[in-house]
Amino acid sequence: MSEKENIEEIRLNGIEASPGICIGKAYLVDKEGVDVVEKYFIDKKNLDNELKRFKTAVKQAVNDLKQIIENIPKDVRNYTGIIETHVALLRDRKLYDKTIETIKTERVNAEWALKKVVAGIKVMFLSINDPYLKERSNDISYVSDRIMKILMGSEEVNIGKIDKRVILVAKDLSPADTSQIQLDKIMGFVTDRGGKTSHTGIIARTLEIPAVLGLGNATKIIHNDDTLIIDGSTGVVIVNPSERTLNKYKEIETREEEHKAHLTLESYFKAKTIDGFSLPVMGNIELPEEVPSVLNHGGDGIGLYRTEFQYLTRSDFPSEEELFDKYKTVVESIAPKPVTIRTLDINGDKALVSSNGFDEPNPALGLRAIRYCLERPEIFITQLKAILRAAAFGNVRILFPMISSIDEIRETKKYLNEAADLLEKEGKAYNKNIPFGIMIEVPSTVIMADAMADEADFFSIGTNDLIQYTLAIDRVNMGVAHLYQPFHPAILRMIKHVTDVCKAKGIKVFVCGEMAGDPLNVPVLLGLGIDELSMNSQSIPAVKNMIRSLKIEDTKKLMKEILKQTTTNDVIKLVEASFGNIISK
Repeated sequence: MSEKENIEEIRLNGIEASPGICIGKAYLVDKEGVDVVEKYFIDKKNLDNELKRFKTAVKQAVNDLKQIIENIPKDVRNYTGIIETHVALLRDRKLYDKTIETIKTERVNAEWALKKVVAGIKVMFLSINDPYLKERSNDISYVSDRIMKILMGSEEVNIGKIDKRVILVAKDLSPADTSQIQLDKIMGFVTDRGGKTSHTGIIARTLEIPAVLGLGNATKIIHNDDTLIIDGSTGVVIVNPSERTLNKYKEIETREEEHKAHLTLESYFKAKTIDGFSLPVMGNIELPEEVPSVLNHGGDGIGLYRTEFQYLTRSDFPSEEELFDKYKTVVESIAPKPVTIRTLDINGDKALVSSNGFDEPNPALGLRAIRYCLERPEIFITQLKAILRAAAFGNVRILFPMISSIDEIRETKKYLNEAADLLEKEGKAYNKNIPFGIMIEVPSTVIMADAMADEADFFSIGTNDLIQYTLAIDRVNMGVAHLYQPFHPAILRMIKHVTDVCKAKGIKVFVCGEMAGDPLNVPVLLGLGIDELSMNSQSIPAVKNMIRSLKIEDTKKLMKEILKQTTTNDVIKLVEASFGNIISK
């Protein structure tokens, strides 16, 4: 028996960042060299030299990123915006100026000063509940690591120069790293750090290569040239698989590729049920660069454009022109299809580096989303003006998050009118006559849905937060995450109440949370009477295929039975018994 045959296979579990299966040899990317930083003090006479050393390192980091942008392969050219943001971060006052100040006042070496400043910034992000916003702390890490490598003389790995078919294994991969990926060389990647909502994960899904992130210790277990199986759909990485496991996954890989090709081919067709009911299927995006992915997967428009990214990791607020430029790009690139732009949905005092507010012990229930915007009207009106201006260039709907009362809706409308009046006085082109929508995310909005429907043109149900707030579950807390159940009878009855109200009031109701992107949930959402679904772009083909496999009348009959159930398990069994055969095809 050979030494190779004696090696036992190892299974590692991480975060399913990008679906798909790939089998290949491991290529370890050496990202060492910046974790251990020594502190030493600088003599007063050498202080200017130390400051110059830091400034020179930053300048080189900026030049390196600009060089990467110029050489980005066409497959990811749409993602230059992420790296351009990192260029801006390198000069951000909170990072750049604070590090210089620390070197001066504490007379310490640049590496230690940078490490201290970055640690302080990251603490603010790590206290945020929202997984997407929490991941933005990685952007700070990426840019600081780049400076640190230059200061410490570590060489930066050039992924673009890898000349063989491999699976990348690294502690972490920055957007600059992943943007250099050549699709004919890199089959997939695994990392110790990162998550589904990191930009590394977003780019992996856009490139449609399997990725498992957040494995913790993969780089210590995996060696160069180990055979790996990545299952990006389940978050499993198998190291040195047995012959039996290898054959099993090769069969799965072949089936999935055939199924994916079939779904993609049909994704441009309308999502129409067998008995003729059409349901628009839209894409969720965070960045303008994601629009092509929505179109390539057959999306009928943008059902949720999260606008938070432009506000993060900066020491000032974005200007009206900055916001307008991004919104206009999205609106024009997808016109005449609709774009639903959601206003700022973050806790400002935590996520915005420029804010100097109080420390909130429970930000999920604090001054966030519409509450923050109404407290800071100057910031809110700036964004509203940018949205109204972008609406002159295409089909725009505006959506307001975390509404919990009629008063908030009316105050929001007041500021929307004020923004339009200002644009009129300034002589800028705009369109005020756009649909006005509110997100249904908290129980009070469900209870008051009949009154709120008189104030809005449409509702968009954010199932992620609605489930969290209704069931009192922190969805990023692993201790209770298993209780996060979209099919909980209480959630289904709440959605049913909302759809009944909307039908009676003559307004549309959409779903833009993660519940919309799972084919298993589609029969339930159709039966509940949802008018539109919105999800990550990769889920669009499978969801559209599921809709085309159903009869609307069958889903309505199913809902009559589902609403009689009192446990989540009973609901799941009923759905699987009724439509499981379609899902498994």
